[in-house]
Amino acid sequence: MDKRAIWIRNGRVIDPASGRDQVGDVFVAGGTIRDRLTPAQKKDVHEIDASGLVVCPGLVDIHVHLREPGQTHKETIGTGSRAAAAGGFTTIVCMPNTAPPADNAGTIQYILDTIRRDAVVNVFPTGCITEKMEGQNLAPIGSLKRAGVVAITDDGLCVQDNEIMRRAVEYADMFGLLVMDHCQDAALTRNAVMNEGYWSLHLGLKGWPGAAEDVIVSRNVILSTLTGARIHCQHISSANAVDIIRRAKQRGVSITAEACPPHLALTDAELKTYDTHFKMNPPLRTEEDRRALIEGIKDGTLDCVATDHAPHTDYEKDQEFDYAPFGIIGLETALAVTLEALYHSGELPLTDTLDLLTRKPANIVRLEKGTLAKGADADITVFNPDETWEVDPTRFFSKSANSPWNYRSLKGRVRTTIVGGRIVYHNGEIPDDG
Repeated sequence: MDKRAIWIRNGRVIDPASGRDQVGDVFVAGGTIRDRLTPAQKKDVHEIDASGLVVCPGLVDIHVHLREPGQTHKETIGTGSRAAAAGGFTTIVCMPNTAPPADNAGTIQYILDTIRRDAVVNVFPTGCITEKMEGQNLAPIGSLKRAGVVAITDDGLCVQDNEIMRRAVEYADMFGLLVMDHCQDAALTRNAVMNEGYWSLHLGLKGWPGAAEDVIVSRNVILSTLTGARIHCQHISSANAVDIIRRAKQRGVSITAEACPPHLALTDAELKTYDTHFKMNPPLRTEEDRRALIEGIKDGTLDCVATDHAPHTDYEKDQEFDYAPFGIIGLETALAVTLEALYHSGELPLTDTLDLLTRKPANIVRLEKGTLAKGADADITVFNPDETWEVDPTRFFSKSANSPWNYRSLKGRVRTTIVGGRIVYHNGEIPDDG
């Protein structure tokens, strides 16, 4: 492992946490950010010329499915963390819908051991809200906290019993844990496969109303108001849900929410060819919903961008639309898609766009990440916001290639990713010791 100091020179340094946005240098030694290097360190330094590039805190993704244990034919902690590095993410939070589900301290310990052995980026685990993610009995929340989880969620499923959800958020609050919720009313989405509207009628596919999301978001607002607990609403897609969250925040309710890149960039019209790479949960919705998400991002209603990276094999996706699994991968394309939807489109300045991928998600989960402050962990992303590239699914570091952007051109490309002062990705390659 290369333990030399690193000198990143002449880049546009953007650190939303401190408000820094200027051309300059970033110094790394001993795995942390420094304000300068000593003469001895400069004699044996790894220099990176970032002229014309952006240097920012390592990206943070608080919604990732790594599939290990139990579903390693789709992804592993090793391959998923390499995909994260290739996408500029230095910190990811993995979901507990594994096989078996991460509903006990033993499974969390297995995940942590695998992270230490195989991961090339920072990976933090979450635990289940309920045993086996069945929505019936609470998981041992205190034990999960002591085992090392940073949040609890039944992501992939949604707790339908409001009494159980109430007790879950009360217990989580006692242990200082965030509750992350996949907002879906199961009764309203039974057998549904895409957004309910013009295109579902046109294609003859069972529609999924936005109300299914709105109902659970409203439930979470009510429970947070009742208990004071922090609840984070995952992958918001509905215009009405954005409005519900906006009004709740105006009242001071402890609700946060995320949007995912495909919902910011695409609509349900993409499904007109029955391409299962556009089948996701929640589904792509209308242009009105897409615009509402962007407005929610701009006014602070939606707090961050997260990928919901959900790998599936080609043979799983290569089925009739009704039977193919929901979900797409997103770690390696998220930065470019987010830049195109928010920055290149003129909706947000670059600093504000990066804030959604660095400081803000780290703050939601209370991780000491997402900053270039002196003494902080040297987690850094270097990218070219204007470089256009074609998405080649054969070159993904992820074990799966179920991306809606396959063979499309995107604008904004990661050049270098540094984790704890260690280069884990550079110009398309993962170092051998990564």
